[in-house]
Amino acid sequence: MEEEKQQETEQKVVQKLIEDEMKQSYLDYSMSIIVGRALPDVRDGLKPVHRRILYAMQQMGMFHNKPFKKSARIVGECLGKYHPHGDTAVYDSMVRLTQPFSLRYPLIQGQGNFGSVDGDNAAAMRYTEARLNKIAEEMLQDIDKKTVRFVDNFDGSLKEPSVLPSKIPNLLVNGSSGIAVGMATNIPPHNMGEIVDATIAQINNPEITIKELIQYIQGPDFPTGALICGRNGIVNAYNTGRGKITIRAKITTEERRIIITEIPYMVNKALAIEEIADLVHDKKIDGISDIRDESDREGMRIVIELRKDANQTVVLNQLYKHSKLQTTFGVIMLALVDNQPRVLNLKALIQNYIDYRRLIVRKRTEFELQEAQDKAHILEGLIIAINNIDPVIKLIKESREVAQARSALMTNYNVTEKQATAILDMKLQRLASMEQDKIKNEHSELLKLIEELKSVLGSEQKILDIIKNELLELKEKYSDARRTQIVDVETTELNMEDLIKEEDMVVTITHSGYIKRIPIKAYKQQHRGGKGVIAATTKEEDFVEDIFVANTHSYVLFFTDKGQVYWLKVYYIPETSRQAKGKAIVNLLKLDKDEKVTASILVKEFDPQKYLLMVTKNGLVKKTNLAEFSRPRSAGIRALELEPNDKLIGVKLTDGSKQIIIATKNGIAVKFNEKDVRSMGRTAKGVRGIRLRNDEVIGTVIGKDEKTLLTITENGYGKRTKISEYRLINRGGSGVRNIICSERNGKVVEIKSVTDQDDIMLISKHGIAIRTNAGGISVIGRNTQGVRLMRISPEDKVVAAAKIVKED
Repeated sequence: MEEEKQQETEQKVVQKLIEDEMKQSYLDYSMSIIVGRALPDVRDGLKPVHRRILYAMQQMGMFHNKPFKKSARIVGECLGKYHPHGDTAVYDSMVRLTQPFSLRYPLIQGQGNFGSVDGDNAAAMRYTEARLNKIAEEMLQDIDKKTVRFVDNFDGSLKEPSVLPSKIPNLLVNGSSGIAVGMATNIPPHNMGEIVDATIAQINNPEITIKELIQYIQGPDFPTGALICGRNGIVNAYNTGRGKITIRAKITTEERRIIITEIPYMVNKALAIEEIADLVHDKKIDGISDIRDESDREGMRIVIELRKDANQTVVLNQLYKHSKLQTTFGVIMLALVDNQPRVLNLKALIQNYIDYRRLIVRKRTEFELQEAQDKAHILEGLIIAINNIDPVIKLIKESREVAQARSALMTNYNVTEKQATAILDMKLQRLASMEQDKIKNEHSELLKLIEELKSVLGSEQKILDIIKNELLELKEKYSDARRTQIVDVETTELNMEDLIKEEDMVVTITHSGYIKRIPIKAYKQQHRGGKGVIAATTKEEDFVEDIFVANTHSYVLFFTDKGQVYWLKVYYIPETSRQAKGKAIVNLLKLDKDEKVTASILVKEFDPQKYLLMVTKNGLVKKTNLAEFSRPRSAGIRALELEPNDKLIGVKLTDGSKQIIIATKNGIAVKFNEKDVRSMGRTAKGVRGIRLRNDEVIGTVIGKDEKTLLTITENGYGKRTKISEYRLINRGGSGVRNIICSERNGKVVEIKSVTDQDDIMLISKHGIAIRTNAGGISVIGRNTQGVRLMRISPEDKVVAAAKIVKED
């Protein structure tokens, strides 16, 4: 007996590759998800859970003019009868149908806390109440007229609609989003009036093109308003079913304020504000001093306060680039057509709706015709009875039972069984003369209705006219003004320069590393001998070391002692008043903790005919074509590969034919022709510029014979020597005596190329500063000690010297 059972079991085993079984099982599962959960039907624009919620509410009689009922009751009804899933899933779906910031035309009216645009969760279902919105009743209208197919529910105990009649083109007006297996849908909401106009236009002209349809539909209309930038994404989405739409917050600006009144669709306001605060903290956005949410019942209002030195246009561009104030809505118009997922263009979506409504109107008309014919049939029987009332009453009275009376009526008056039953059920009050007239009039009206309904079924045009009239009624009831404005700005083509006005600015850099820019018009033109204006207010130990006029679109290249180069557009430099000291350069660049800026170069264009000449502490020199630095990176790039214990000392912008002077700490200088240095790539180490013996380079200048070389030592001594006295030698030589570094003088700290009109500032280790005119310093030979420039205490040393830029 056991052997027979084992044989039966073995016979039931199916031999199948596990790969094939897994593939088939996963395909079955994915199709179940696609059809039964994640994607909307093209006909009513609803997923099964939304359809079941609305149908359950209609069955409960929860119409817009009836009292609210607890959400828990609705969820329970839907769960128990139609949707055997988690209560949270049902309630969350119901909440979304209620939210005015999620749906363009909410289908459910809520009472209580149904969440907010800040991402607050709805209150528990036991606290909130709901009922159908009037617009949802339009979607359910005629469901009892055999217009849609009903299927068994999950346990076969009840019937539920497979789709709603959906008088409203819901898929387009409310949109939909969902992620299935291997595919996703993301259909944006639209304005009811625009969709109705486009649908009617397509009914009138089935050959209408998408380009013509776009004349009626401007684009998506999001419930949260905001702005759509450009029309290319809209056109692509409508033509192909796929496209990218850039949505930008609606912003107004005041003096040093940015005010946000509308945010992109599906953006969490509280998280967006938090994100901006984090971006400011991480210095990805610069110039914001405060951000606060002033939203109330009247509407949204987020206020961003700007610092005095902030450029409003630059901050706005940074906000759009880094924060959720600008987002991309990826349109994928994917929906179920005959239970198959298909990507549809705009015309196909509208055509599917028209075809479906044509079917619904036809089925509804057939149902109403059948009802009218049945009723007319009954009334015809009653009219026969009324016209022969006395014999009919006598016949009924003489009959022994109802069946006999029915049979007699059918035989004597040639009526059907239904008519005979209606005669027997007729109340005596119907025999009154007025009631008899009502029956005859009603019959006459029914005959007219029957003719009308037959004519509708016999004419496709009349069905289309009914659809158009119903659409116009919807437009009259529910259409409102557009909320989302479309602006002709293609963000893909937008860069910072498009936002910044080209103008000349005066840029000042102080010795201690503060930088600012001022419009050139702040410096009014004066006659020779004028008093001038203050260019910058500085601390006592600081002074303006460099000043130049630069266009807002120009670059300033900052080189550091570690051989890195950083770019900064002039418009990123804080614009301030003439009296302000500006902002520390280290706060504008992403420098390492121990990295120091040693040179700055202004570049209008990366001209391949120009070069950057770099000199290091160990005497190496390198020349690189300026075009090599034409691709900026925020984190900087390597300008020079340094050897261990070496530092970048100076950088000069040249044309490739200058004479270069390099000076050392021990008072040696070398003058050579720049042509002796071949051009190298950015990552090269360079070549020998001067041969050092227990020495180091302290500076470099471009040697012009008409100028003098000022050399300054650590003990406050210095001298000027004509540059022409330095003979031109080959690169890499040991150099000649520049100044005698005696015990009195100390080591060399700085060299400058100066004229008689230049002013020089010397600063000591203890913070003592002195300003002197270069014309007062003697011009003497190379191999001399020089004169006292600054009297300092024995324990103090001169640490820096700079050529001062005239403030006037």
